[in-house]
Amino acid sequence: MPLSILLLALAVLSSCAHAQDSLDKLSTDFWTWRAQYQPFNTDDIPRIERPSGLSRSWSAAAVLHQKTELAALEARWTKFDPTTMSPAQRTDFHLIGSAIARVHWELDLNRRWQRDPTFYLEQTLTPVTELLLPPPPFDEARSRELIALLENIASILDEAKANLQQPAAPFANLAIQSLVNIRAGLGTVAREIAPLVPPDTAKQLGPTIEAATRSLESYRAWLQQRLPTMASQTAVGRTAYLYFFQHVALYPFTPEELLAASRQEWARSVAFEQIERHRNQAAPPLRIFPDINAQLTGTRDREAAVRRFLADRGILTVPPGLPHYTVRPLPAYLAALGDFDELDDFTGPSRLAQDCVRWTPNPGEELGYFALASAHDPRPDLVHEGIPGHYMQLWLGWRSSDPVRRHYYDSGANEGLGFYAEEMMLQEGLFDDSPHTRELIYNFARLRALRVEVDVKLALGEFNLDQAADYLVRMVPMDPKTAHSEASMFATTPGQAISYQAGKLQITKFLADARHRAGDKFDLKAFNDFVWQNGNVPIELQRKEWFGELPPPLVLPSRKGQ
Repeated sequence: MPLSILLLALAVLSSCAHAQDSLDKLSTDFWTWRAQYQPFNTDDIPRIERPSGLSRSWSAAAVLHQKTELAALEARWTKFDPTTMSPAQRTDFHLIGSAIARVHWELDLNRRWQRDPTFYLEQTLTPVTELLLPPPPFDEARSRELIALLENIASILDEAKANLQQPAAPFANLAIQSLVNIRAGLGTVAREIAPLVPPDTAKQLGPTIEAATRSLESYRAWLQQRLPTMASQTAVGRTAYLYFFQHVALYPFTPEELLAASRQEWARSVAFEQIERHRNQAAPPLRIFPDINAQLTGTRDREAAVRRFLADRGILTVPPGLPHYTVRPLPAYLAALGDFDELDDFTGPSRLAQDCVRWTPNPGEELGYFALASAHDPRPDLVHEGIPGHYMQLWLGWRSSDPVRRHYYDSGANEGLGFYAEEMMLQEGLFDDSPHTRELIYNFARLRALRVEVDVKLALGEFNLDQAADYLVRMVPMDPKTAHSEASMFATTPGQAISYQAGKLQITKFLADARHRAGDKFDLKAFNDFVWQNGNVPIELQRKEWFGELPPPLVLPSRKGQ
């Protein structure tokens, strides 16, 4: 076939493809593409199912390839006319725009791949941890993937050394500290996993982990050598931070407005926590579970009780097919990698029939802030992380018939809903049998309000990492290790810590406005069902859709020169 005819045929096919494009098709193409390239991070909400067998790369050429393909997807998105769409269709249009903006945020604005050495620990050790999170058995396919991920570590760390031209010293210090005991940690993984995998994998495991360990130790030494020359600045800056608010999270307020609201929320939570303490002076203290088996049994019984409570009170529909939120004893191979991911398995779109698992340490007074709370009463964690919180909402979202909403994720909606669920269940009376648990709920609320202060000030350069950790220790209060871990995550991923307060504020305002407009006809269960069924859709878009209003057209800013 002559070249001119071939080119003409390709042009016609391309024109037909664009003419037949739809939001559903664009969404499917985007999320298929995103599954190949989305960076790993330690936040459990944005985990997605990814193709197996990929050799992941963060070389300069690979990043440029990402940007080129993203530009093509964005060009398709800009061809749609949102003014001709229904409220539901325009919501989907905005979701795709937000997802595209998130990739620009990662590659062009926050730029962890160029300035944050901990980013490369997340690209190497977090995928290994994620693979180990589902309970055994470890079949052939899963075992092969484990070996492939471990073998990929050396090349990714070589790319890190090429990319980190302007690393921030505080982030480098975090990476160095995380790798202090990496040889012992990965040695534990090798020892504990070997009996669980097929014999051929077991033979490969030791040498493969040894090679990965040497690469990680070399990376640590490389960072230590360059640490004195690194800059101290970690703040992403106001311009980039506003981009996240406006184009990624789709928040209807500025950082300063959210900060002012969070300070009011902090005062409210402190006041009500103190009132609860005064009221509960004569109440017996909460007792810690005597052992892990008692905690597992207690959590199972309370999960069933929460389901009954939701149904009996008519608060929210719990689908009969929803699997269970369970806790299991923390195995040594996951404890060794606990700094590199959240130790829970929310399952995923291809595992909807499996129970959610949260791996739990033995109860003891030495535990950190959240684990210690669960060792006294698992219900606050259960409500936020499990039912009716994250797990139930994610499960509902993964079953959506709308392919745009089935894959989209946003911590602002999901963390906000988990936070809202805590206070909703408090007000509904779930914790009336445990006065001191009510104090815990208000203390959790205090922390979520303080996270806004920390996130905003870190992003704008008004806090350094140590100041942020010290602030949490003093103001929550919480143990120094948890406070440092929280501050580290907020510094490296600006915008995550504000999601709890930002989401809950939007949900409560949405609820109040819906109640005001409907009057006595307002149905709380119908409202909650709508919010939960819409998965991770940003609350502002849910609000517009509920009221039949069209959100304003979304236009991503020009990125010429980036």
